[in-house]
Parts: sequence; structure tokens; C-alpha cells
Amino acid sequence: MTKVTIKETQNPTILKFEFQDFITQNESFEFKNIDEAKSSPLAQQLFYLPFVKTIYISGNFIAIEKYSIVEWEDVKDAVAEQIEKFVNDGGTIITIDENKTKKQPITVYGETTPNPAALKFVVSKMLTKNAIEFKNIDQTGASPLAKELFKFPYVKEIFIDENYISVTKYEINDWQEITLEIRSFIKQYIENGGTVLDENFIEAVTAEENTKAKEFDNLDVTSQQIINILEEYVKPAVQADGGNIAFDSYNETDKTVKVILQGACSGCPSSTFTLKSGIENMLKSMLNDEGIKVEAINA
Repeated sequence: MTKVTIKETQNPTILKFEFQDFITQNESFEFKNIDEAKSSPLAQQLFYLPFVKTIYISGNFIAIEKYSIVEWEDVKDAVAEQIEKFVNDGGTIITIDENKTKKQPITVYGETTPNPAALKFVVSKMLTKNAIEFKNIDQTGASPLAKELFKFPYVKEIFIDENYISVTKYEINDWQEITLEIRSFIKQYIENGGTVLDENFIEAVTAEENTKAKEFDNLDVTSQQIINILEEYVKPAVQADGGNIAFDSYNETDKTVKVILQGACSGCPSSTFTLKSGIENMLKSMLNDEGIKVEAINA
């Protein structure tokens, strides 16, 4: 006999109904209405409940997001019983399409950053060697994934680097309301073979990096030293927080270093403190020059 365990989530509108065993084979599903749920007879039945808004099926659980017309406390036991009865009567949870291309299972998890408006979604595979930032949907020609993410009304900016996607949100939603939706979408998109970054873009970036290498050779010695310090000591820490830092310029006259902040670091409340107390002090010490000043041109 199948027994379902009810588990709360960070989002009060979403409840998880867990099984003792896995109910999907390394796949995740999201259904927003009964028509989308054709591959899940159980989800179709659950959509007859008037308060069911969205159904997620993954791993060993079914998660249901409700409309506000009811409280979970009043209906959760009845929903659990309905799921148990359906399965124990031999009902199908998910219809497996044998002809479908086998998905590459991945894991995606959310990681906080120093910027409360940005969350870092870490993926269990390499996505790119070239960091790229998107401020709006019009800039997403190089990334079909970023284009899809911008269709969520709360997504403000996207930054992709190495094995993570950093998403900056508008204030209209709290992270607890949207994290599951973004994480599930990224997981399904990549597992289904969706393109994260276009290869033509990678080639263009490689060409750009070759140009940068030539430009580096033409820079003054201090600028070269600053770039090396940023790359070796600063960038790894900034990337760990879901962001990126890039050298823009160095003015020998007033000793001002200008840098570009991207991803979670852009607009982060603690970025000014990081620039002044962290990076600026490091450059002063390593270059042995107390006159160095650091400015972010887009902080």
C-alpha cells in the first residue's frame, strides 16, 4: 500500500506530497492546467479540484500550488487520501514515452548571494567558460535560456558563468514564492536539451578575448598589474557570490581604477563596502600605493 507524507515548503501556497519511492526516472514535470497534464492521469484528476493552480512532479514527490480560495489546513488530508487511493487502485502517475530522447539528469539548487535581490542557481554541469550578462530580453540573442527566463515577470537581470545562472528579481515577489518555479524551469530546460548559450556566441567571445589579450600587451604596467590582481585574487571570490568583476580603466593622473560589476554584484547593497574595504585596500597593499581609488561604473 502506498502511503503519502505531507511536507510543507518555503512557499505557503505549495505543499509537497512525498512517496517512499521515486515516482519519476530522473525527470521533472510542471503542469499549469489539465490540458498540459496529458502525460499524467493523476495530475489531470487533481486539476478537477478547483483550488489547484500548478502541479510539479519530480523525484519522490508531487508538489501542488493552490489558489487562495482555500487554506491547506482544510484540504491537505483529503488531497493526500485522493493521491493514495488513485495510486493504490493502479492509476498511472506519469506516462513514460519510450520514443523520447533520454534526458541527461542534472541537479539544480539555489544559493544565496550578498545581494538580497539575486539568487544563484547552481547546475551540476558546466554551462560556459565565458561569463555573460543580460539586462533585458532584447539582449538575449546569444542565450535561448535567458530569453525564456525573462518571460517570468519577476526576472530583472540574468548572469551566466561556469556552472551557474544568477537571477536578479524585481521586488514584487519574495524568493520563497518563486525559487521552486525558477529552479524547476532551469532543470527541465537543460534536461530537455535546451540551449543555454549559442556556440556562435562562444566563438565571438573567443575572438574578443584574443583582442583583449593584444590590448593587455599595450597597457601600462600598473594597469596590467591591476588586471592580474583582479583575475587572481578578486574574481574567484566574486564568482562564488554569483557575480563577476571586469577591469575597465586606470587613470594614472588621479590613480582611479574603474571596474564593471556584473550578476549578483551589480546593484548589491554590500558592493560599495566590498569595493572600498576589500578591493581598494588590496590594490593599495599589493601595488604599495595609498593613492589608489576604486570606482564601479555601474554599481
